[in-house]
Amino acid sequence: MIQLRFIAGTFVCGLLFSGLAYADCDSRFSLYEQACNRVTDIWDNGSHDLYLPMYTHHLRFAYGDDKADSFREFTWGLGYGRSRYNDSGNWEGLYLMAFSDSHSKLQPVAGYGHQWMWGDRNGLHSGIGYTAFLTSRADIANNFPIPGILPIASINYDRFALNTAYLPGGKGNGNILFFWSRFGF
Repeated sequence: MIQLRFIAGTFVCGLLFSGLAYADCDSRFSLYEQACNRVTDIWDNGSHDLYLPMYTHHLRFAYGDDKADSFREFTWGLGYGRSRYNDSGNWEGLYLMAFSDSHSKLQPVAGYGHQWMWGDRNGLHSGIGYTAFLTSRADIANNFPIPGILPIASINYDRFALNTAYLPGGKGNGNILFFWSRFGF
């Protein structure tokens, strides 16, 4: 049953992207129209990206050593996205990624990211921004898709990026830094 929910959640995330990328953006709601136009523009004019999840660090002040040691921190997974630098020189992207979570369960995530960038895009540059996403986890809501928004930051060289997201939390939950790389081609 859990695997079926995982597959359904991943399928819903995929449909979300494919549907938005080819949606008719004319709407009476200007916020929807702006978002739809942005997603369509990224999908149509963006470049291909390969995502490689790398590491999940549980901040030790929030967990005891025994608990932190029980987590899987080296993640494995893969993802695909489309991204572009907009007219202001800032990065925008759409992505679909799946990786092993802290309990060695597969976690899919689909989202939109935006980063305000500093530096030469063809050389060393950095960014800070946010990601809005839909994910599902075995230990939260029984793999039912859940939305989220997290802060993200990156260090980039040409088309390679090292990214991190911060998941806030309390004692014994959250307080996680998630690291992944992105290769544009």
